[in-house]
Amino acid sequence: MITYTAITTLPRKSQAEALAEAMERLVPEPTGIGVFEIEDGSGLWEVGGYFVDKPDEGALALLTTVFDAKEFVVSEVPETDWVAHVRRELSPVQAGRFFVYGSHDADKVPDDVVPLLIEAAMAFGTGHHGTTLGCLKALDWLIGEGFSAQKIADIGCGTAVLAMAAARIWPETVLASDIDRVAVDVAVANLRANKMDGNVACVEAAGFDHDDLRDAAPYDLIFANILKGPLIALAPDVEKHLRTGGYAILSGILNEQAADVRAVYARSGINLAHSEVIGDWTTLILRKMA
Repeated sequence: MITYTAITTLPRKSQAEALAEAMERLVPEPTGIGVFEIEDGSGLWEVGGYFVDKPDEGALALLTTVFDAKEFVVSEVPETDWVAHVRRELSPVQAGRFFVYGSHDADKVPDDVVPLLIEAAMAFGTGHHGTTLGCLKALDWLIGEGFSAQKIADIGCGTAVLAMAAARIWPETVLASDIDRVAVDVAVANLRANKMDGNVACVEAAGFDHDDLRDAAPYDLIFANILKGPLIALAPDVEKHLRTGGYAILSGILNEQAADVRAVYARSGINLAHSEVIGDWTTLILRKMA
């Protein structure tokens, strides 16, 4: 079955949200509409609609005029078995001592690695993206420097691959949180698949807004692999919940955004110790000084 997408961009969030609301009244109607800020520093917002039947291009053209948007790009999307596709495309990833793989590659796991099983159906957080890979390399660097942690928090955990990696090394107190209930369920499923059910506690929370996260503080290590805006907003809470001498591994940061994030955390006494750059993405290892 062929489905369709219709995508445009606008300069302001308010315009994008208004256009998305107007698209809900289209005939044929979209099965879903998304509004996203494009994370390339352009300040543009993307609006995308998904359709079972071909959208009315005349109606879309009218919407672009009314909302001063770029011309919609309408594309056919053929039916794809995405899990099979991802399994073909995603080979195992090694980041220092850590080896991230899907069950279809279980026979490729070397003997001298820390294995982390993440299924291909759960593609965000498989270790292939520069942000997740950067965090794993950052963790490997900290271990190589002789760092040891007893309390660890993974904020915005996604698949919980970072929490699991840390728990493989230091099976002490590891908490993982995500604002998305589905992500928390995925994290729990991954822990079960790795036989780590009791090693990481997963909670649904925005930032540190959960009693379990607050009660376990201060942390020796905090992961936050999210985006620049949320990372900056999280800085006061990281300073509050990180012990003196502890480290924060931050990612989801485009290379040109790294200086801004560093500056905000430096004002809280959390300064750069090391960084990893992979493609367009920078991972920061910051240390809280006395």
